Order: sequence, then structure tokens, then C-alpha cells
Amino acid sequence: MTLDPLFVPHGAPTFALRPGAAGAALATIAARLPLPRAIVIVSPHWDCELPTVGSADRLPTIHDFSGFPDELYRLDYPASGCREAADEVMAAIAASGLPVREDGKRGLDHGAWVPLRLMFPDAEVPVVPLSLNSRSGPHGAWQLGRALAPLTGRGFLVIASGNVTHNLRDFQRAWMTGGQTPAYVRDFAEWLADRLATGDLPALLDYRRQAPGAIQAHPSDEHLLPLFVALGAAGKGSRAHRFHAGIDDYVIAMDAYSFTPANGGTA
Repeated sequence: MTLDPLFVPHGAPTFALRPGAAGAALATIAARLPLPRAIVIVSPHWDCELPTVGSADRLPTIHDFSGFPDELYRLDYPASGCREAADEVMAAIAASGLPVREDGKRGLDHGAWVPLRLMFPDAEVPVVPLSLNSRSGPHGAWQLGRALAPLTGRGFLVIASGNVTHNLRDFQRAWMTGGQTPAYVRDFAEWLADRLATGDLPALLDYRRQAPGAIQAHPSDEHLLPLFVALGAAGKGSRAHRFHAGIDDYVIAMDAYSFTPANGGTA
């Protein structure tokens, strides 16, 4: 079976406590899937120069944030790793010509466990975390996704977690004072949706110059890079489907996408 790669939001850490419509959309799409052999999860909060694959048998829940409600720090996601699956991921990356490293201790940061907890609450699917290089740019992230493409036909579900908009300063300001959603949030999200719908890969890879409000939407682009991993994993000619669109906390576009390969998929 071929499983469509997904790009999902992880929002602010409080998304775990208030999942709302975006959380319901993640739960719904996960329920429609055949049970994957394993999940490859890519989060911008694991930043490494070289692609690094987590191979621990047990993946501890990392609470990599501060200043949030105490109940967030009590949440746990009891995910298991899988040695065989981690080996397959490393082999696929190596076969693409990219270097790859292994980390036998890494757990799941909130960019990984928050959406996984909503999608697979019973933690019944083995998880293989994969790092991202925040300095690789969209093309580097897309190349990493291309390396994962063969896995989607072997029962692996590639989940790339990020946010369609991510401006931490504006988020902190909104958190303290409230206010209206800045125009750039919707402008950028809709530009992205349009380019994905038409399959305009050159424009997407050049989004920082072409998209309206790109620098405001992403002062640094690590939270959008996972989208390019999912896009690359689906392969050329894939079809994007936006299965959720919305805004949380005034400034975080929570849009979610599946990418159906040209030869068909299941999600």
C-alpha cells in the first residue's frame, strides 16, 4: 500500500490541550488510513546539520517549551520506536546519496508528539523520528523528502509537522494582548494553497521571494520546511489536498495537507 505523505500543524504547545477543529481534522484523516507499518515524523524542533534518524526502542516525551500551563508538562505520549523501521529509513536516505546518522536516545519533541497524540492516541504505530536541517532551505528539505519516497510504498506514513505561518514575535504579542489576525497570515496561506493546487514547484521553492508576506509569515523558515519534505516524499506530479484550513492564536495558520503520488495513494 502507498500512503500519502502528510503535512500537519503542531500549532503552539497549547494545541495539545485545545485541539479544536484542526485537531479534529487530524484525528479524522488518521482514522481513514490503513494502519501504517511505521510513522516517520519530521519536526522543525529537531534541528541537525545532517539527517539523523532516531532508533530508540522507547521514545520519551520531550517538553521542549516553557511558560505554559502546568498540565501541559504532565502530558505523555508513550510511543515506541522500531529498530527495523529505523534501519529502513536510514537505508533509504543513504541510497539517495544523502549522508545519514543515527541517534539511539532521541525522543519526541512537541512538534512530533502533539500531532501524533491527536492522530494516534493509542500510540499503536511504531515511530521513527527524523531530524531537519533548518539551514537546508526548501530545496534541501524537498531532497530529503525525495529520499523517503520509496518508503511510502512499503507501509510507512511520512508525517511532516510544522505551521503554514510561524512568527514567534507576533504570536507572543497576540498571546499577551489579543487583537486581529494580520493580513499576511491569510495572504500567505492562500498563496501557498494556490501554488500547491497547481503544482507550481519552482514558485514554492522560491516562496521567500515570491509569496506575499513571506518574511512576516516565516522570519526563519524552519516551520515551513517540513511541508517540502512531505511534498518531496510524494514525488513529482503529486496532487495536494488541503484537508483543513484555519487560524489559531490569531497568527498561526493551521492548514493541513495530504499529497497523493501521481501513481495513486490511500490517504
